[in-house]
Amino acid sequence: MKIVHFITRLILGGAQENTILTCLGQLRGGHDVTLITGPAIGPEGELLSWAKTMGFRVEVIDDLRREISPRRDWRSARRLEELLRELQPDVFHTHSSKAGIIGRNVAWKLGGMKVVHTIHGLPFNEYNPALSNMLYVYLERRAAKQCHKIICVADAMARQALGESIGEPALYTTVYSGMETLPFMTPAPAAVKFRESLDLPDDAVLVTQVSRLAELKGHEYIIEAARDITDPRVHFCFVGDGKLRPEIELAIDDAGMAERFHLTGLLPREAMPAVMQATDILVHCSLREGLARALPQAMLAGRPVISYDVDGAREVVTDDTGILLEPEEVDGLRKAVIKLADNPQLRKKLGDAGCEFCRHRFDWLYMVDEIMKVYEKI
Repeated sequence: MKIVHFITRLILGGAQENTILTCLGQLRGGHDVTLITGPAIGPEGELLSWAKTMGFRVEVIDDLRREISPRRDWRSARRLEELLRELQPDVFHTHSSKAGIIGRNVAWKLGGMKVVHTIHGLPFNEYNPALSNMLYVYLERRAAKQCHKIICVADAMARQALGESIGEPALYTTVYSGMETLPFMTPAPAAVKFRESLDLPDDAVLVTQVSRLAELKGHEYIIEAARDITDPRVHFCFVGDGKLRPEIELAIDDAGMAERFHLTGLLPREAMPAVMQATDILVHCSLREGLARALPQAMLAGRPVISYDVDGAREVVTDDTGILLEPEEVDGLRKAVIKLADNPQLRKKLGDAGCEFCRHRFDWLYMVDEIMKVYEKI
């Protein structure tokens, strides 16, 4: 097949890594693959340079941005139309809301190709202004009529979209976001070096969140919970960067927790297996997330997880693999961290079960096979 993927930007993130691995798998399967994206702008890191080493064609539309900008969006649509006329794909596959709205509209009007969209996370949620949600729901309803299939990275995405009358049930299928699973399950010497770099006590229990330092990621709840965790063995680590870093550092200082909090800044994707293996407990306190990639990554490394019950989290965090909490719950978070910190046997039991649960479901080659089945059906 001739396949074109379209995503807004290739920053350091789960949707972006998912898309690149999909392109790579399809290329290795003998297909003609092109990836079209915008520039990787922002403090979150980038995967564009990695994508350019994979062997498939990469096209960058300079005007494509995450933010709504009528003039740039119009120019992006026109450039996309030029590329699709040139490439004449059999399948056009969009990723992320912005690229999905622009891309599906352009491709549907051109015709001659099957159109697929992946929902990595929905653009509307209870924390957005009402008018913003109304606009996004309207645009997603229209875009759902301009594609042949919608892939969701979690069942929760389909339920939420259908709850807003976006498409029909037959339009949706779930394919979990794949990753390179083996590095997480293979002991990494770099894990010891990572702990040493944080200057942890020998008996430290390291509690880690991996995410952008941005709104709705929930770092403030971890800091608040940590105030009342007096056990000096328990240390916290935030992996990632973003515009809220100064605010988060100030909150840590105000809480008097500077000696037990560690901010690493951006780390390359290749470092994630070592980070997860160096971690004793993975927390994810985001208030909106399709299905946080950090959860299965930690589980593959045999680590227990604590997560707020948002979007697809409950599809991987069960009583057998970790602890699921109500969003914004601070006291429950504190108790969950203490419970796991005090019980290494429980941590191992949950971690072993999590690894077994994820090792096949989240393998990137399995994801590519499932996506190809969707293409073949349409």
